Amino acid sequence: MNLTQQPLALQLPAGGAGEHRALIITLFAVFVAATLGITVWAGRQTKGAEDFYAGGRQFSGFQNGLAISGDYMSAASFLGIAGAIALFGYDGFLYSIGFLVAWLVALLLVAEPLRNSGRFTMGDVLAYRMRQRPVRTAAGTSTIIVSIFYLLAQMAGAGALVTLLLGITSEAGKILVVVLVGIVMILYVTIGGMKGTTWVQMVKAVLLIAGTLLITFLVALKFHFNLSHLLGAAAENSGKGAAFLEPGLKYGVTATSKIDFISLGLALVLGTAGLPHILIRFYTVPTAKAARKSVNWAIGIIGVFYLMTIALGFGAAALIKPETITASNKAGNTAAPLLAEAIGGGAGSTGGAILLAVISAVAFATILAVVAGLTLASSSSFAHDLYVNVLRKGKATEKEEVGAARWATVGIGAVAIVLGVFARGLNVAGLVALAFAVAASANLPTLLYSLFWKRFTTQGALWSIYGGLASSVFLVLFSPVVSGKETSMFPGADFGFFPLENPGLISIPLGFLLGWLGSLLSKEEPDARKYAELEVRSLTGTGAH
Repeated sequence: MNLTQQPLALQLPAGGAGEHRALIITLFAVFVAATLGITVWAGRQTKGAEDFYAGGRQFSGFQNGLAISGDYMSAASFLGIAGAIALFGYDGFLYSIGFLVAWLVALLLVAEPLRNSGRFTMGDVLAYRMRQRPVRTAAGTSTIIVSIFYLLAQMAGAGALVTLLLGITSEAGKILVVVLVGIVMILYVTIGGMKGTTWVQMVKAVLLIAGTLLITFLVALKFHFNLSHLLGAAAENSGKGAAFLEPGLKYGVTATSKIDFISLGLALVLGTAGLPHILIRFYTVPTAKAARKSVNWAIGIIGVFYLMTIALGFGAAALIKPETITASNKAGNTAAPLLAEAIGGGAGSTGGAILLAVISAVAFATILAVVAGLTLASSSSFAHDLYVNVLRKGKATEKEEVGAARWATVGIGAVAIVLGVFARGLNVAGLVALAFAVAASANLPTLLYSLFWKRFTTQGALWSIYGGLASSVFLVLFSPVVSGKETSMFPGADFGFFPLENPGLISIPLGFLLGWLGSLLSKEEPDARKYAELEVRSLTGTGAH
């Protein structure tokens, strides 16, 4: 989820990885086999649409909170934040704060009303008081676009991570890895549905927290559990001195960089509450109270993880020279694996190789879990919103609906595989930034207006979704993320005119503005009775599924 980082193209030391290749392959194989076993077991219990989309609404608040954590803490979050802190100190840690604060928006504004108001997707909430076909088409389109771009970033990262750790150098081999990751992802969702995906996410969350906790403990032990010594060593080793521990190293250089940070922060904080793969998690619990509890648990688990990124990032800064980190990856995405190897005994040592293999397996587990959640969100929206309610006008059976969702999973997986093959060497920052920008610009304004503004109309919803979608895509295409810089998606070209790397500062207010303006200019008279029913349902749970 690190929006300004390079692709997860981990250039790991050949020594440690090469000498212990069998260990790494074994860990990967054990994890994939174990999670596929869980998926098959869960798939046998998936009987109908409610099981496939919402896991039968049988998960407790704690279980769902653990699964949300697994869904949210992506590989870019795990690897990217550590790298940002290792290279930029205080400014890098601001990512951790932004990601955590975002959950307060989800808790206070979205979790409980969404669980009470919908059944399976965001489109359910919008369609309750508006014209079904146009708003479900818009919601489904937005969900699929956000998910595919986010999915593509994870696929590209997975391909780079696995090929380099397994020592694959040929282009055919790299393509094969992306294809195999995509096939595993499709199997997770088509066989296990939400039940299988949720259990995989819970296992992954436990693995990630355990792996991070181990590295944090070893770093703390190295510095005698003295945070001051750790920070002092990090500042000295960084070559930047006291400035490393103060604001401004990355986002205080120019006025544009300061504005860019505000824009990025706005997208992170507001985008989380509109991410499709996070929103559908609120439907897996039996009650709104459980949905609220699950967010509380998620905040606690994610908060502990982001506190431990202090040890990951500053530990890497203290023990590894910045030139070594940037030599393997310019954006620092290798900081956590390099730290694991260093703290375990260094390159070529058995301890270093074991820790490197463990952290790499955890990173791979992270990618698989997030990829499964994203695929499920987009296939659910296609089947439930577009196929059943738009194409079939609500006349499809549950069996047909689940079948459509499974076929959609195959189709979306195939698209992700093809795009992942072409994007495996590209900068994924634009793809992830686009996902957050669209979620914050299109999904969130529409959701909040629908839940809390009685004057909101179908036209307002369409203007908000399509306007937020179009503006965020347009601005990202002509920003430094795509062209004009060495770290751009197309570094050899320069056709940008928008100076910010994240469009949130422009596209998010525009999404809210268009929703308001579209409603005011609409000739449609809002249904006051429907809004009153939705308000009671969203606040009390009366009549909720």
